[in-house]
Amino acid sequence: MADFDTERAEGAPVGRRIVLGMLGLGAAGVAVGASVQRGVNRALAPVNQIGEVLPGTGGFRYYSVVGSVRPRRPAEHRVTVGGLVRERRSFGMADLAALPQTRLTRDFQCVTGWRVPEVMWAGVALPDLLDAVGVSSRARAVRFISFDGVYTESLTLEQARRRDVLVATEMLGAPVTHDHGGPVRLFVAPMYGYKSLKWLGGIELTEKVVSGYWERRGYDVDAWVGRSNGRNDAPT
Repeated sequence: MADFDTERAEGAPVGRRIVLGMLGLGAAGVAVGASVQRGVNRALAPVNQIGEVLPGTGGFRYYSVVGSVRPRRPAEHRVTVGGLVRERRSFGMADLAALPQTRLTRDFQCVTGWRVPEVMWAGVALPDLLDAVGVSSRARAVRFISFDGVYTESLTLEQARRRDVLVATEMLGAPVTHDHGGPVRLFVAPMYGYKSLKWLGGIELTEKVVSGYWERRGYDVDAWVGRSNGRNDAPT
């Protein structure tokens, strides 16, 4: 994301207990949290532009768990949906545009404390995409795979069926840019940004939740904004 979902951390978990404790402190807490995060970033193997505020986006920041991500041309990009489905399908941009479109405006909240208010999003509500492929009765979760080659995330099937979970093709009134995770990214409105996977390339229906990149490094598997308590409940 131009957000927390893609931050370099190959070693020990980021000091999220400290940062999460600052989320309720307002502007002062955000400022301190940013200072702590810069220290964390320096302690980890740094990535160019990590934490850089993207111009003209109201405060979104750029993070990536890999050194670089090769951009994909929208005309060539496809999102493959497979696993426990009736029909494995690969969706190009035109295919996604042909499905029912959903628009919503929501704040984007990073677990480190920064927030961008009232972001306009558009794309396919994930339940509509799942209905297009048919979900097996054995499926209990949905796994998301980034074409950066490293980042993954998961939701329970119940969470994935929410209407405020979006396979986003537009944000801020324009197509999703590469720095924001385009041409297609995930937006999970009620959860912290690390669940909103950038550079979406694959969706897989699974029998159970598969721990994502940050869950394997100690973050909550359920990242509800304001309710994530810092415990690691992710399955191993």
